[in-house]
Amino acid sequence: MKAATWLLLLLAHISIAVAQKNKPVYLFSYFKGNGEDGLHLAYSTDGFKWQALKNDSSFLTPTAGKDKLMRDPCIIRGADGRFHMVWTVSWNERTIGYASSKDLINWSEQQAIPVMEHEPASLNCWAPEIFYDAGTKQYMIYWATTIPGRFPQGDSAGDNKYNHRMYYVTTKDFKTFSKAAILYDQGFNVIDATIQKNGKDFVMFLKDETRYPPQKNLRIATSKNCTNGYSAPSAPITGNYWAEGPTVLKQGSQWIVYFDKYTRHQYGAITSTDLVNWTDVSEKLEMPKGIRHGTVVEITGKELKKLLSN
Repeated sequence: MKAATWLLLLLAHISIAVAQKNKPVYLFSYFKGNGEDGLHLAYSTDGFKWQALKNDSSFLTPTAGKDKLMRDPCIIRGADGRFHMVWTVSWNERTIGYASSKDLINWSEQQAIPVMEHEPASLNCWAPEIFYDAGTKQYMIYWATTIPGRFPQGDSAGDNKYNHRMYYVTTKDFKTFSKAAILYDQGFNVIDATIQKNGKDFVMFLKDETRYPPQKNLRIATSKNCTNGYSAPSAPITGNYWAEGPTVLKQGSQWIVYFDKYTRHQYGAITSTDLVNWTDVSEKLEMPKGIRHGTVVEITGKELKKLLSN
C-alpha cells in the first residue's frame, strides 16, 4: 500500500473516531408516579430511542417544600457551566424547587423558592422551567399559577377551580429574584410553557388547558423579547388527543417536540423544519416505562460515561 493511501485511510479512521466521540448525547429528565421518589434520567444519541439510567431509579430524592415532590423537572446548562434544575414541589404550594449540579449526580442543597408567596390567594406553582437569556445575562424561571378571580375570562372553562396564566421571575445568582410578573395571558387557560431561541426570536410552546369546550392541545407563540410581547397562539400543532408537557430538541434544521399523550398513557413526538408544518413521528419513540413530563438537555459523552458508571 502506498504511503499516501495509508495516510488517507488513517486520517479517515481518525475523523470517524473524532466524529463518534463528539456525537451529541441527549438527556431526558423526568418523573414517575406522583414525583415522590425524585429525579429520573434517560439518554439518547438519536433523539428517538431513550434508555433509562441507573435502572430507572432516582438520582435525587426531593426535600424541598412541604409535600416534598419532584414533578416536572426542568434542567438546563447555565452560562456558568453548571446544570440548573427547577421542579414542581407540590400540587398546592406557592413555591418551586431549585438545585444545581456540576455532574448531574451530586446536587446542591435543594431550595424552595417562594415565587408566589406575595399572592396569598394563589393556588399553585406548576411545571416551572428555566431559560437563560444571553442578551441580559440572566435566568428567567417561569411557571403556571391560578389566582381565583384574577382573570374572569376563562374561569368557567377550566378544570375545577383552575384557570392558569404563565408567570416569571428573573435572577442572576438564584439567590435574589425579581417580583413575579405575568409572562403570558391571551385570555385563556394556559400551562406547560417551554421557550426556545430561534434566531432573533423567542418561541414559546404552550398548552391550551381549556376544558370547556375541550382544547388540551399544544400551540406556539412568538416574541422579540423573552419576558414579554408574545403573540396570540397558533393553531394546534398536536392532533386529536390530549397533550401536555412539551419539551423541545433542535437537531440541525429540525425541531422535535416531545409531549405526554397523558390520557393514552404514552409519549408522542412531532417534527418540523419551519414551525408551521408538523409531522407526527410518535411511532419512532422508545421511552422508559411510566415516564412523565420532563425536559431535554444536551450533554457530553464524558458526562454520559460518568452517569452510566453511577
